[in-house]
Amino acid sequence: MNLPNKLTVGRIAMVPLVVLIYLVIPQDFCVISATNGLALRDVLAFLIFMLASLTDMFDGQIARKYHLITSFGKFFDPIADKMLVNTMLILLVYTHQANIVAVLLMIARDLIVDGLRMLASQHGKVVSAGIYGKAKTVLQMFAILFLLLKNWPFVYLGLPLDQILLWLACLMSLFSGLIYFAQLKDFVLESM
Repeated sequence: MNLPNKLTVGRIAMVPLVVLIYLVIPQDFCVISATNGLALRDVLAFLIFMLASLTDMFDGQIARKYHLITSFGKFFDPIADKMLVNTMLILLVYTHQANIVAVLLMIARDLIVDGLRMLASQHGKVVSAGIYGKAKTVLQMFAILFLLLKNWPFVYLGLPLDQILLWLACLMSLFSGLIYFAQLKDFVLESM
């Protein structure tokens, strides 16, 4: 297994770890009041999520630079991203840190796009992530990081950057989903 694929598998392995942290460590355990009430679980989740996000960036760069692109990587890299991001978003809704409507819209978009990709692959068409899909993922990752930090340091400026990023990620998610649908609508509509 090459390095990019190992990074992808490592990212998948971080998902149950962050879930375990959220479900085992109480919200009020070891709260750091100097940082706007950050709980230990938020700090640990932030560190794991940051590391996982960096592996996402590096596995793609390494794979392209050293021509290590594999079918395994093409298949599992987007799955690892969605597992990580959607799990974090669900945990943030569970702890009332993220808006449930925004999260449901983003997860629904992912399910629809994955269905469109499967349908296209049955017709021999491979659909890679486009620039808007990548922008959606980046916005989601930054939103999650700021949500985990309880909007630090922007909370002191009265700027809800965490919520702004969450809703921008939601809008980019819907926009990129419409683009995928426009590209692949012929596969959906052919049997109507």
